[in-house]
Amino acid sequence: MSTKTLKTVEELLEAGWVKADDAPQLKAVAARYAIGITPSMQALITADDPNDPIAAQFVPTAAELVQTPQENADPIGDHAHSPVEGIVHRYPDRVLLKAVHACPVYCRFCFRREMVGPDGDGMLAGAALERAIDYIRTHTEIWEVILTGGDPLVLSARRLRAILEQLATIDHVKIIRFHTRVPVVDAPSINDELIDALKASGKTTYIAIHANHPRELTETVKVAIDRLLHAGIALVSQTVLLKGINDDPAILAELMRRFVELRIRPYYLHHPDLAPGTGHFRLSIQRGQEIVAALRGHVSGLCQPVYVLDIPGGHGKIPIAASTIIDESDGYHVTDFRGVSHFYQNS
Repeated sequence: MSTKTLKTVEELLEAGWVKADDAPQLKAVAARYAIGITPSMQALITADDPNDPIAAQFVPTAAELVQTPQENADPIGDHAHSPVEGIVHRYPDRVLLKAVHACPVYCRFCFRREMVGPDGDGMLAGAALERAIDYIRTHTEIWEVILTGGDPLVLSARRLRAILEQLATIDHVKIIRFHTRVPVVDAPSINDELIDALKASGKTTYIAIHANHPRELTETVKVAIDRLLHAGIALVSQTVLLKGINDDPAILAELMRRFVELRIRPYYLHHPDLAPGTGHFRLSIQRGQEIVAALRGHVSGLCQPVYVLDIPGGHGKIPIAASTIIDESDGYHVTDFRGVSHFYQNS
């Protein structure tokens, strides 16, 4: 295992994560999509397992060169809902503030894979950052600001604090949320300086932590999570339902239980977006509904994420779990967690 983040095909070859015969195709992948595997994630990969769920998330493959007609460089319509650089205003009461387009790791299924990395959309700074903050300040309907990117926790504590201190002056913003992989893929970076910066807004702060497999939630991660919780930061989860990684009710149940044990509230289970070169990760919505239905009643209600689809084109998220109720003229047919149908009569 390397002690540094692997970022090139040559480094992957040297580490033994890819084969020399595959290098030409992988270099074609790397020319378009960034590579990044932190030491923490390298340590979790089982090298002799061709189906390793950690490697599948981060090690590039030639399958990424296959693009289907429905795939799109901006699958959820960020650009269509960006009134100024760095802001995505898709819902009335909240905005995304895309402060940076770098990540500690680069997920092979990323829906913003065309925007992130060294050749991506870059960092929001200077006049562009001021315009973004001014947009938030002048739109009084904005109740929540969601820092995303990229991964906002790759920013220095100084830069992060500067952004949050500006948001602190905006009275109508009550909630700050961060979307991040950092506590999982680079847990040691959750230090006192970063935590102090996270609290600089004085607002109620949430962190949505992205993990897709229970093996990611190690004891080292637990230490980072405990530090965030001790600082009074609320934690929720984000997971992408991925073929060959977590498309199994038992694996998903283990992951959700582990979140709850760590005091991370399961929040969203995302159906994979139509990002270019990610078709090998996508399962059908029907299969996703079956997996989610298998969780219902068999694991605690605390362990139930909302299964969502981000409608292509920027039309927002919708819940897509299979319906358990069918409307009839005199009542409803309802299905319990065992799959047994019952009739509920209108009063």
